Amino acid sequence: MSTLMLLGPQRHQITIAEALESLDEGPCAVITAGWQERELEMAELEGIGNRKTINLQLHHRAETIFKDDPDFREEHRTNQRRIKHLQEIYRIRLNHTLGAVHDLMARAKDFPADVLEHELEDAMVGVRALDQHHLNHMRDIHEDFQEKWRVSSRPHARDHHYELTETLESCTAVLIAGGHVAVLLNRLRLLDLEPFIREKPVLAWSAGAMVLGERVVLFHDSPPQGPGYAEVFEAGLGLFDNVIPLPHANNRLQLDNPTRVSLFARRFNHASCLTLETGSRVDRVDGKWIPKNNIHCLREDGVVEPWEGP
Repeated sequence: MSTLMLLGPQRHQITIAEALESLDEGPCAVITAGWQERELEMAELEGIGNRKTINLQLHHRAETIFKDDPDFREEHRTNQRRIKHLQEIYRIRLNHTLGAVHDLMARAKDFPADVLEHELEDAMVGVRALDQHHLNHMRDIHEDFQEKWRVSSRPHARDHHYELTETLESCTAVLIAGGHVAVLLNRLRLLDLEPFIREKPVLAWSAGAMVLGERVVLFHDSPPQGPGYAEVFEAGLGLFDNVIPLPHANNRLQLDNPTRVSLFARRFNHASCLTLETGSRVDRVDGKWIPKNNIHCLREDGVVEPWEGP
């Protein structure tokens, strides 16, 4: 039975132990690379009972590989610079394309509904096409890099990769914490762990939940620099494709603004856009999503409501 559990943030209420009760006994592999230099600080896992935990130390291992293999390090940096440039170009295009859609929705009362709806949907198609174009571009870049520089083929990285796969094989489940979403995703992809994680029950929260989907969506309606739009940041690991996790949505999204909620839900209408707050939990068992606690969904009509599943 394939099991995936997406949890809310653990800082104020640790719910990992309760989620683990439904799984077989045994050690758990822990991934805290998103905490970067703090990845060995395991405070969020103190309440999981007597389970043995093995921190895979992905951030530390990657830094060691970079130090020992300068050619790999420089090629990786070059690849990351290219990704950042493409992300900036995408962001510039997105602000114009999505801004027009937002303006149309904000002025809905100025136009006949039947006239506006057709034009609005046509404009939204353009936004979705831009998102998909960027997502495809990111996938191509990662596939090219992996083909040329796969970590398992590098002499200084091979031992790390072998040790990680052996550890994952011996563990009952994998726990993936949050933190810096870009660093977490980077280390998981760099060390080529997706095929091995996919075979295990996985519990993930905050950024850990975000990186497991088909796409990683960054979101903040009110960032410090002014009004913001959600953006497709990266291709995720692809363990699921029909849910977009939204950790800390109450703080990051204007959930009481029907226009903003509708814009988000209509744009990503291929998936259920789910809030993950403290105490939240949704399970995916054999491909079926089962909401457990405190899960809300953004609807295309601008309403946020409790989610009962697809």
